[in-house]
Amino acid sequence: MILTIDVGNSHIVIGMVENGDIRNIVRFHTDPRETATEHIIKLRQITDFYSLDPTAFEGSILSSVVPRVTESLKTALEALIGRRAMVVGPGIKTGMNLRVDEPGSVAADLIVGGVAAAAYYGTPAIVVDMGTATTLTVVDKNNCFRGGAIVPGIKLGYNALSAGTSLLPDVSILPPKKVVGSNTVDCMRSGAVFGTAAMIDGMIARMEAELGYPCTVVATGSLAADVIPCCTRPGIIVDGELLLRGLWKLYEKNR
Repeated sequence: MILTIDVGNSHIVIGMVENGDIRNIVRFHTDPRETATEHIIKLRQITDFYSLDPTAFEGSILSSVVPRVTESLKTALEALIGRRAMVVGPGIKTGMNLRVDEPGSVAADLIVGGVAAAAYYGTPAIVVDMGTATTLTVVDKNNCFRGGAIVPGIKLGYNALSAGTSLLPDVSILPPKKVVGSNTVDCMRSGAVFGTAAMIDGMIARMEAELGYPCTVVATGSLAADVIPCCTRPGIIVDGELLLRGLWKLYEKNR
């Protein structure tokens, strides 16, 4: 069994994987101020909760888009498990060619999502990851990572909208019953959910037109389950564990 950890700007997601089977998924808020000692305590609490011996883990793999968290969490993992932690970054074997201007600058989560989509759903693929930012990335029919697009995430955009206007409230992001809202809250929710769904539909269509062929589309992230059903594009796969699956595949390639 290994520990797979995905560090996003808002949340850290931990999964324990044995022979490709993901279990005991835990989520907690990302806090760049936490030290390695605090991460050790938190990880120890998780393993104790599931009655697991940390030293029994074969290894661990970490993907992070928050540099201040990367090193402290890597130190915590190595202290807890007693083995070197694998970190997704330059030098790691992915099985994909990175056909972008600056391969070393590609965010780890985009690589992990691309690897997972190619391994589990085939190529060509478009990965939609809905977190703090909404990202759309392309793995082409030759299994080459081609880049994509980055859009402000729903919560990020609507927090800014609420903070920057006098009359618009801070609302929870829930799918409204109809597109044409009849009150302020439903109008904001319509813009958030249906507006994002329309953006995703449009970006997928433009990407496929630019590539010249259709793609399998896989969506992940905390808001995917609410937004993707509102898309008009048929056949979008929602996989909430996509990045943990990708981390497992990368661990197997580099063990």
